[in-house]
Amino acid sequence: MLSTAEGVLLSIATSEAMLGVIGNGFIAVVNCTDCNRNKMISKIGFILTGLAVSRIFLVWLLISEAYIKIFSPNLLSSINIIELISYLWIIISQLSFWFATTLSIFYFIKIVNFSHYIFLWLKRRINTVFFLLIGCLLVSWLFTFPVAVKIIRDSKMQYINTSWQIGMKKSELIFRYAFTNGGTFLFFMIMLIVCFLLIISLWRHNKRMQLSESGFRDLNTEAHVKAIKVLMSFIILFVLHFMGVTINIICLFIPESNLLFMFGLTIAFIYPCCHSLILILANSQLKQGSVRILQQLKCSEKGKLHDSLEEK
Repeated sequence: MLSTAEGVLLSIATSEAMLGVIGNGFIAVVNCTDCNRNKMISKIGFILTGLAVSRIFLVWLLISEAYIKIFSPNLLSSINIIELISYLWIIISQLSFWFATTLSIFYFIKIVNFSHYIFLWLKRRINTVFFLLIGCLLVSWLFTFPVAVKIIRDSKMQYINTSWQIGMKKSELIFRYAFTNGGTFLFFMIMLIVCFLLIISLWRHNKRMQLSESGFRDLNTEAHVKAIKVLMSFIILFVLHFMGVTINIICLFIPESNLLFMFGLTIAFIYPCCHSLILILANSQLKQGSVRILQQLKCSEKGKLHDSLEEK
C-alpha cells in the first residue's frame, strides 16, 4: 500500500508522463499533417517528428517500468524482462537525445555565420553533417551494446523484500552504467559546445551592431537569443532528467526505496513534458499548427452547440 507522499509523487509523475505524451504527440501530428499537405518532409520536420516519437516511447518505457516495479515487482524478477527493458532503454534514450542534439546543430548551422572554413564547409554540406551524426549514433550503439550484454550476463538480480540486490560491486556497476550512457554523454557535450558557440556568435553579432551604431535588435539577434534560450532550457531539463534516472538507479541499492524512486521519476519526467512545450512555443510552424488545431476545436464545439440548439 502506498503512503500519502508516494501516492502524490506517483500522481505527479503520471500527470507529467501524460502531458509529455500529449505534447510530443501534438508535435508529431503537426509535422505529419504538414508532410501530407506538402507531399514532402523537410529535415527539420523529420527530426522534430523523430524526437517526438522517441520521447513518447521513452515516457511509456519509464512509466511502465515504474508501475510494474511498484505494483507488480514479481514481473521484474525474470531476467528476460530485465534484458528487454535494458535494450529498449539504450536504443530509445540515445535515439531521443540524438534527435535533440541533431535539431540543435541544424538550428545552429542555420543561424550562426562564422567565417571559419570548417564551418562554411559544414554549412554547404548539410546532408553530410546529417549522415555524420547518424554515424555517431551507430558508433555509440556499437560501443554500448556489448557492455550492456555483459552487464546482463554478469548481473544476478533478485527482488528481495521490495529492494533490488545486485551481485556486482557497486563501483563496477557505476562504471558500467556510465559506459552504457557514453553516447548520451557525447550528445550532451556536443550540446554544450553548440550552446557555447551560439553565445560567442551572439556576442560578436552584438559587437558588430554596436560598431555600426544600429540601435535596434535585428532578426538575427532575435534568432540567436531564441536559439540560446531553447538550448539552455534543454541542457537544464536534460540534467534534471539524468539526475532523476540516476536516483532510480541508486534505488537499486536502497531497501524500501519507493518514495525516493518516485521522486526520481517525477524529476525525470520534467524533461519530456516541458521541452515539448518549449519547442511548440519556439517553433513558428508548430505554433501555427497549434493555432489551427485550436480553431478547428472551437469550430467543432460551435457546430455541436448549434446542432443541439436546433434539436431543441
